[in-house]
Amino acid sequence: LRLLGVIYLIAFASISVQIEGLIGSQGIHPAAERLANHALDSGLEIYFKVPTLFWLNASDAALTGVAVVGCIAALLIILNYWSRTALITAFVLYLSLLHVRYPFLNFQWDSLLLETGFLAIFLTPNSRIVIWLFRWLLFRLRFMSGISKLSSGDPPWANFTALDTYFEVQPLPNPVAWYFHQLPDWLLRFGTGATLFVEILVPFMMFLPRRWRFAAAWITIFWQVLIILTSNHNWINFLTIVLCLFLFDDETI
Repeated sequence: LRLLGVIYLIAFASISVQIEGLIGSQGIHPAAERLANHALDSGLEIYFKVPTLFWLNASDAALTGVAVVGCIAALLIILNYWSRTALITAFVLYLSLLHVRYPFLNFQWDSLLLETGFLAIFLTPNSRIVIWLFRWLLFRLRFMSGISKLSSGDPPWANFTALDTYFEVQPLPNPVAWYFHQLPDWLLRFGTGATLFVEILVPFMMFLPRRWRFAAAWITIFWQVLIILTSNHNWINFLTIVLCLFLFDDETI
């Protein structure tokens, strides 16, 4: 939970310095205008389809205030102080931001943070069902990541050449990516095949006995570290590592 608090803190702190320029009154997509358009098109039912606190107030001060309060809630989670209340607060605030900050909060890591944050509200030391749900969330994340690559019809994944160009065309490469791009072709093809193996087959090991679960956790963590070293996908890789911790729980068989 404390590591989840760190992720929440990164998310809210990042939003706090951008929010007025993105969805403020003078921003790229003003939140107040977006909500007004929703209300005209859908009537009262829109409050259920677009659950957000900003129906009450979408001023610049309210937008920034939500981000700041989110940072405070994240700090409380990290400090394990009023953690249950803080988890609920962080979830509600981030959900509120998600529904008014489109398309700026329309990424896989945003949905993953909300799903993780919602389950975390119900997590207790003996909550075996919740721990299983966390494992199921991790399985879906990893398995669907692999399946989507194959089902996309993108030839490089089918012929194991995806990494030949991945490191130079990814959205946010870092300096280390250049060195990985220079690796031999055979090693890049091996890496492509290994990626599909880690994402499609390894997730099934998460539901097997202890040693298999541990192996699945360490393989997944290792792969996430490789991704972190060679790219920048916001906090999704760090959050994936946090979810792997639930595979080490011996109380839940």
